[in-house]
Amino acid sequence: MTKHIFVTGGVVSSLGKGLTSASLGMLLESRGLRVRMQKLDPYINVDPGTMSPYQHGEVYVLDDGSETDLDLGHYERFTSGILSRDCNYTTGQIYMSVIEKERKGRFLGKTVQVIPHITNEIKSVISRMGGDDVDVVITEIGGTVGDIESLPFLEAIRQYAQDFGRDNVLYMHLTLVPYLKAADELKTKPTQHSVGQLREIGIQPDILVCRCEHSISREDREKIALFCNVPVEAVIEEKDKDFSIYEVPISLVDNKLDELVVKQLSLPSKSLDITPWTDLLHNLRNPLHEVSIAVVGKYAEHKDAYKSIYESIDHAGMAHRAQVRVGRIQSSDIEREGPDRLLSGYDGILIPGGFGERGVEGKVQSIQYARQRGIPFFGICLGMQCAVIEFGRNVCGLEKAHSSEFDKDSPDPVICLLDEQQNVTQMGGTMRLGSQPTKLMPGTKVASAYQKDEVDERHRHRYEFNNSYRDLFTQHGMQFSGTSPSGTLVEAVELADHPWFVAVQYHPEFQSKPLKAHPLFAGFVNAAIERKGKSSSDQPAFSDR
Repeated sequence: MTKHIFVTGGVVSSLGKGLTSASLGMLLESRGLRVRMQKLDPYINVDPGTMSPYQHGEVYVLDDGSETDLDLGHYERFTSGILSRDCNYTTGQIYMSVIEKERKGRFLGKTVQVIPHITNEIKSVISRMGGDDVDVVITEIGGTVGDIESLPFLEAIRQYAQDFGRDNVLYMHLTLVPYLKAADELKTKPTQHSVGQLREIGIQPDILVCRCEHSISREDREKIALFCNVPVEAVIEEKDKDFSIYEVPISLVDNKLDELVVKQLSLPSKSLDITPWTDLLHNLRNPLHEVSIAVVGKYAEHKDAYKSIYESIDHAGMAHRAQVRVGRIQSSDIEREGPDRLLSGYDGILIPGGFGERGVEGKVQSIQYARQRGIPFFGICLGMQCAVIEFGRNVCGLEKAHSSEFDKDSPDPVICLLDEQQNVTQMGGTMRLGSQPTKLMPGTKVASAYQKDEVDERHRHRYEFNNSYRDLFTQHGMQFSGTSPSGTLVEAVELADHPWFVAVQYHPEFQSKPLKAHPLFAGFVNAAIERKGKSSSDQPAFSDR
C-alpha cells in the first residue's frame, strides 16, 4: 500500500516546506523508492496563473499545461517523479469541484458542508496520487497552522490516517526555533505553541524539522521533544544554508531524517547513495571560472518571481564549474539611467518573461546594448519578443516596431496575438500552455546546444512573432532557428555573427535540473565564460547593419 507523508508548517510562513519536502523526496528516491509529490494550497484562486509575481512569485508550468505553485519547481528539480495537474490543488479548485457536483445533484439533497464534503474532496485528490507504481506520496500543505484557510486541509489529513491506517501515514511539521541575540539563546516556545495548535486539531506530528540560525543543543532538543510529545531523535535540526539550497539534502542526511522516515513507515529501501549530489556540491565549492550575468526584468526586486531562471543559471554554472554572480536589475531603472551605467561589466545579459508594458523599453535598450557590444544575450518569452522589437527598430529600419500587446496602433506590429487567442475572454488558464514540440534548424546555435532536431518545451504566452515580417528579418540577418513542426510559429531566433544572441518563445528554465543543466542555459553561460576569458580589446563591436 502507498505510504503518505504530510508536511505542515508553523510559527511563520516561508520556512521552506517545499524545499524540505523536495529534499526528502530526493533522499527517498536515492534509497530506491518511487516517490510522487503534491502541494495543496489554501488560497481561493483556482490556480496562481492570474496572480501577481509580487504576491505569489513565479508561476511554474507543467508539461500538461497546469499553472502551479513555484514549489513544484523544487519538486521537479530535486526528484524524478512526473508531475501533473493532480500534483497541485487549491481551495478554489476543491470548492469549484464540490459546487459543480452539488449543481448536478450528486449529493442527493443533502446539505453540503465543509465536513464531510469538502474534506472528502481533499482526501480524494490525495488518494489519486497513490497506486501500484508509487511507494511514497509526499503532500505539502500550504500556509501556516493557525490560519483559518488551512483548516479544511488539516482536518482532511487528520481523517486520512483514520481512513487508511495510522501506520501508513507520517506527519512532518516544520517550525521555527528563533535565536534572540539579546538573550543569546534559542527559544523553543514558538515550536511548542505551533505543535499545540496542531494537536488541538487532532494531529500529533511524528517528526519535527526545526529551522534555526544556530545549532540546537541536546538540552533544547530534549525540551522540544518533551513538550511536543515526540522522540528526541525525531527533533531534526535544519540550519539556514548560506552557501546553496542544494546543501539542504546533505543536512537532512546528517540529521538522519531519511533513516527516521524509512523506519517509521516500515519502508523497504536500499542504502543511501547521494554521491552525485556530493560531487555537485564539491564542484560548486571549487569553481574554475567566475562570471557575472545581469537578469533584467520587471520584477527583479522579488527573487521568487524568477526563481527557476536563477536556479537554471546556477545549474549551468555547475555544469561548467563556474561561480555565476547574478545581478538583478529592474528594467524600469534601465529606462531612467541607461544601459551603459547599469550593465557595464557584465559577462552576459538575460531578459526573462513577463506581462504588461511597464519596463519593456528598458528590456529593448538592454538587448540593443548586448547585441552591439557582442555580450552574450539570452531572451525568454517576452525576452524573445523584445529582441524582435529591438532588431526590427534598429536593424530592419522599422522605427515604430512594437508588439500589439503594448501598442495596438503600431504600424509595424512585429509581435501579434496568436490566432487561437483572438476570441478569448477569460484570463485564467487560456494562454498557450504546456509542452509543445519545436523543430530546430540544423547548423544553428540552438540546434548545436540541444544536439537534437526536435525538442519539447513548455510555453506560457498569448503573443507570437508576426510572420508577415519573417522575410524582412531573414534578409537582415536574423535566423529563425526553431519553429513549430508546421513552420507556422516562431519558437527561437538567433544571430549567426554574434557570440551568443539567442532568444526563445518558450520557458526552458522549467526543465533544468542541478545534475542536468538545460542546454540553452549551459550554452549561454559557456559563452559568458569564453567572453570573460578574452581581453576587452578583443571584443568586437556589432553595428546596426
